[in-house]
Amino acid sequence: MFVLELTYTAPIDAVDAVLEEHVRWLDQQYAAGAFLASGRKNPRDGGVILAVADSRAAVEKIAASDPFVVAGVCEYRITEFVATKTAPALEPYRETLG
Repeated sequence: MFVLELTYTAPIDAVDAVLEEHVRWLDQQYAAGAFLASGRKNPRDGGVILAVADSRAAVEKIAASDPFVVAGVCEYRITEFVATKTAPALEPYRETLG
């Protein structure tokens, strides 16, 4: 599992100019099964996405396709972790240490 932390690198008006495209991109990633949760940070200086993928390279490729990245208004920090405990709704994503 992966935590994707977005940090805005441009003024909020530049971020807002690409927001609609970013939301469509999010919808595509949810439909593909890659994203489990997402939202803005508070204060609004970026966002957080909880994602699943077969590899870090796959997640990096997804992040690089974000319209925010393409427009140069954010950068990503990607953290991989092993989800050994989850809420019942996330049980299909539970992992074991190996």
